[in-house]
Amino acid sequence: MPEAATPSTPDELLHRVAGGDQVAFAELYDQTAPRVLGLIKRLLKDHSQSEEVAQEVFLEIWQTAARFDTTRGSAASWMLTMAHRRAVDRVRASQAGRDRDLRIGVRDMSPEFDSVTESVEIRIEHERVERALARLTELQRQAVQLAYYGGYSHSEVATMLGVPIGTVKTRLRDGMIRLRDEMGVAS
Repeated sequence: MPEAATPSTPDELLHRVAGGDQVAFAELYDQTAPRVLGLIKRLLKDHSQSEEVAQEVFLEIWQTAARFDTTRGSAASWMLTMAHRRAVDRVRASQAGRDRDLRIGVRDMSPEFDSVTESVEIRIEHERVERALARLTELQRQAVQLAYYGGYSHSEVATMLGVPIGTVKTRLRDGMIRLRDEMGVAS
């Protein structure tokens, strides 16, 4: 029985991406997207903006992979630095827009909102998610929490849990399906 191929490291994959290898790029994305998105989310706090910035980061990785210098650090640190820089740029751009609007006298036109009501709604939604997570198997819950809340890649989750990467992917898929069903979200 042939031995399973060991997953390539981000450094190896980035070298292949520099040569235009789309399969390597897909594997690099699968390995690193959760950490990249997790870092960006911690800075932006807005899910849709975070996803948009993550897309920009991966586009930049595809376009500039040949510039990566292994003597200056790892591929993961290069990518996370790029993600951090893009997220900070987005925060600065948003702040500059708000400052400009205030300078010319434009006030925030959004309607008043009740912060107490908003915090209650957030707490209720958080409790719904926690109850749904509690209904997952322990293994599914661990995989989901590490990948989506911890920002770890599939291979990092596999190492942390001491299971093959395929098992992690299956647990994540099954866990997300169950969460979607528990939360009553249509796919």
